[in-house]
Amino acid sequence: MDATRVCSEVPGSSKPRPTVTSLTESTSRTETINGSHEFKISGYSLAKGMGIGKYVASDTFMVGGYSWAVYFYPDGKSPEDNSVYVSLFIALASEGADVRALFELTLVDQSGNERHKVHSHFGRTLESGPYTLKYRGSMWGYKRFFKRTLLESSDYLKDNCLLVRCCVGVVKSHTEGPRSYNIPVPVSDLGHQFGKLLESGKGVDVTFQVDGETFPAHTLVLAARSPVFRAQLFGPLKNQNTKRIDIEDMEAPIFKMFLHFIYWDELPDMEDIMGTDLKCASTLVAQHLLAAADRYALERLRTICESNLCEGISINTVATTLALAEQHHCFQLKAACLKFIALPQNLKAVMETDGFEYLKESCPGLLSELLEYVARLSEHSLTSTGLRKELYADGGDVNGRRVKQRLH
Repeated sequence: MDATRVCSEVPGSSKPRPTVTSLTESTSRTETINGSHEFKISGYSLAKGMGIGKYVASDTFMVGGYSWAVYFYPDGKSPEDNSVYVSLFIALASEGADVRALFELTLVDQSGNERHKVHSHFGRTLESGPYTLKYRGSMWGYKRFFKRTLLESSDYLKDNCLLVRCCVGVVKSHTEGPRSYNIPVPVSDLGHQFGKLLESGKGVDVTFQVDGETFPAHTLVLAARSPVFRAQLFGPLKNQNTKRIDIEDMEAPIFKMFLHFIYWDELPDMEDIMGTDLKCASTLVAQHLLAAADRYALERLRTICESNLCEGISINTVATTLALAEQHHCFQLKAACLKFIALPQNLKAVMETDGFEYLKESCPGLLSELLEYVARLSEHSLTSTGLRKELYADGGDVNGRRVKQRLH
């Protein structure tokens, strides 16, 4: 939209002065389009010896409209290093000129202690700004990423495998001008509509019998939401009676919440159904719902429950939650429980709970994993303490500078 100008005479001057009667605006926005890729390098010992400058490459992945790949050099990239270091790079794998990006390369600590080796542009103040890649094959990374002898004796190498995570943030700019329209788009209420359909009872064609209670539902909605229900209701091995289905090993309040999630795609207020707001009750509900979600392959509900259980770990519930995580292959929840139990201030108290007895009976193999985790934690603590004492006794810090001796 052009500004309208009205010329007026300036006193003492013959030149007209423009007067702005309208104003337009535009904004330039520069931001990153982020994406991540996980690259597992299996058979590391077999990759060694392939030669300096030779690499194994990840599959290509797209971020910001460009294709990328991770390159790992088991014998290093530079001849002058004589294979002492492994090299790791991220490369532009598609055509592009002056592609500006931020990068992060992470070598994952596979012991569960989360001592990852991270090189990152993100969250740092860069003097020259984002890195610029000029053409296809341009790289960013490190020739001396890690000393090979140290890598092979570290927790980064497990079962002859390395795990690398790469994050790319492609920097892009665009200018936003004034719009001559303003049309708000309503938020999707599809879940609300399906929920109201369930509440109305119209068109229901199946009933569930759960712990003495009856729950009507729609077979098409169930089949659309759960592959297990789809096979049960419409598959070649479907039940002969699809009008009435008995659900065992699940309490009615849990099934009611489960059915609510199928229709609404969100969980109801627990107080409305359970009649309590106790944290312990919330954990118990999440445990039962996680089992139901895994049973009927509702991945979103399963993830929500796993996240809620991670946040709600406590002395009284962690043992049963750990058993549940093991039984339903919830690896992040399992790691969080092991970490919590292994803490010296928690271990004895957890072992005195009824849940720990259940854990020993239902998942005896977990006890050895727990002992290994406690041993690693203790070893790490002793090693750190020993290192500090050794440094102080010797009078030097980790950078070789002299310090005042503190041992007497």
